[in-house]
Amino acid sequence: MWDIHIRRFASFLKLEKGLSANTIQSNTGDISKLVRYFELYNIKKQPGEITLKDLEGFSRFIGKLNYSTGSQARIISGVKSFFKYCNYDAVIKTNPGEFLEAPRIVRKLPGILSIEEIETIFSHADPYTVHGFRNRVMLETLYSCGLRISELLNLRISCLRLDQQFIRVIGKGDKERLTPIGETAAKFITDYLERRKVVPVQPGNEDILFLSSTGNMMEKTGFTIMLKGLVKKAGITKNVSAHTFRHSFASHLLDNGADILAIRDMLGHVSITTTEIYLQMSGE
Repeated sequence: MWDIHIRRFASFLKLEKGLSANTIQSNTGDISKLVRYFELYNIKKQPGEITLKDLEGFSRFIGKLNYSTGSQARIISGVKSFFKYCNYDAVIKTNPGEFLEAPRIVRKLPGILSIEEIETIFSHADPYTVHGFRNRVMLETLYSCGLRISELLNLRISCLRLDQQFIRVIGKGDKERLTPIGETAAKFITDYLERRKVVPVQPGNEDILFLSSTGNMMEKTGFTIMLKGLVKKAGITKNVSAHTFRHSFASHLLDNGADILAIRDMLGHVSITTTEIYLQMSGE
C-alpha cells in the first residue's frame, strides 16, 4: 500500500509541482526511509493510521544516525511534504506531519564582495580579446541579474529581451522567470554578440549565448578557473565563487532599499525564508 502512495506522490511532484527528477527521487527516498523505520520497529500502519508520535519517533531515530543536521531537516521536510500531499489527495483525514518539527539549521552567512571589489575583478578581464571580453560580460551578467552559475551558462540568445531590459532564465526544476537586466549589462551583451560572430560554433550550440573557445557551451569548470584567475590578479584574498556574485547582488539591493519580495522573485527563490538570510547581512 505504501508503494502505491509513494508512486502517486512522485507523479504529483512531477506533474503538479514540476520538480526535477533528482528532487523527486530525493523526496520519495525520504518516505522509503520512513517505511524502513516502521518495518524495523514492527509498526504495521498505513498512511491513514500514522500519528504525530510515530513521526516524532522517526525523527529521533534519524537523529541517532550519521546524518548532518541539514540532512535530517531535509528528510523531515520530505516526510512532511508526503503527508501534506496525502491530506490534499484525501488519502488521510488529518495531517500527522503538520506539527512535526525538524532540527534547526544554523545558517552560515554567505560571503559578499563590495562594489569596489567587484569592479576590480571586472577590470582584470582582457577587453581586447573575444574570450577576455566574454569573461567580462559573463561576470557583468552574473552580478547584475543575480544568476546561479547554471543559469548563466545555459542562457540562450533567444531568451534575451534586451530592448525591454529583461532576460528569460531557466532556474531550478526547469522553472522559468523573467529577470531584469541593467542597461550596462545589456550594452555589454549587445557588444559581445557582435564579437561572438567570429567564434566557430559547434552544431547544437547556435543559440547558446556564452561559448567556449571550442564553440561549445562553456563548462562550469572552465568558468571557475577563469574566475579564480581574475580574483587572484585583482589581489582579492576572499574565497570567491560564482555564487558570491549572487549573494553580493542580493545584499547590495537590500542596502539600497529594495523590497525583499522583489529580490526573492529576481533570485528565483521558492521560499522567502531563503531570501531573508540577506537581511542579517544588511543589518536590517
